[in-house]
Amino acid sequence: MKLYSIHAGNFKLDGGAMFGIVPKVLWDRVYPSEEDNLCTWAMRCLLVEESDRLILIDNGMGDKQGEKFFSRYLLDREHSLKKSLANCGFDFNDITDVFLTHLHFDHCGGSVEWNRNHTGFEPAFKNAVYWTNKEHWELALNPNSREKGSFLKENIMPLFESGNLKFVEGECELINNFHVKILQGHTTSQMIPQIKCQGKTVVFAADLIPSAAHIPLPWIMSYDTLPLVTLKEKELLLKEAAEGECILFFEHDRHNECCTVKRTEKGVRLDKTFDLKEVF
Repeated sequence: MKLYSIHAGNFKLDGGAMFGIVPKVLWDRVYPSEEDNLCTWAMRCLLVEESDRLILIDNGMGDKQGEKFFSRYLLDREHSLKKSLANCGFDFNDITDVFLTHLHFDHCGGSVEWNRNHTGFEPAFKNAVYWTNKEHWELALNPNSREKGSFLKENIMPLFESGNLKFVEGECELINNFHVKILQGHTTSQMIPQIKCQGKTVVFAADLIPSAAHIPLPWIMSYDTLPLVTLKEKELLLKEAAEGECILFFEHDRHNECCTVKRTEKGVRLDKTFDLKEVF
């Protein structure tokens, strides 16, 4: 098995929204804000190469929306999914599976692109199966008012219409050494991959722990629909990560790609930060 870090670009979100109840005087020390209280966040994906499978975990927000949409998030166009895949020696047609932790636009928007005539949308990865789960899919089709703006029909319906959408059935092994954990705090049935590679376990933290700054238990995003559930899920996962010496892979941390954690008198805390290529 081989693992590759794939950069789908940076975007900006309000720091207060990203850190919830934590006062700015605290979070700004570890994740500095810029103008208008905005912070820059990554959209970092993970590519898993195993035998004849090439699995892309999440894919950023894509580029099919208009300028009005992108102006809200100040998307950095210097980086792109296509460029990052090419730097690793792959293109979109090589991808066999697209694993979507959840269907918020900044995680699945790259799944779909304009067709050749610019008259409609189609899956961007023509040879891939797209993976979600039934509970989360139902939410995406019938979202609550809190999450409605995060689920865009143009990001998800073309996947269903293409016939390439499949559902993960509960917590399972998608392939050998690729375990799927399902959590409920951030959104209904977010899927967290745990991947065993070369004797180590890599946890794709998605929006459970979007950055190293979110490791302390109360540091939870305002976007989470069930923050007290997130609190418990984080506590359990961080305990397991410390005991198992797991690697946390961050999707949204602009500054840190990966880290390990350790037990301290104040609970589980950050240990070391590093890039994925330093380990694999």
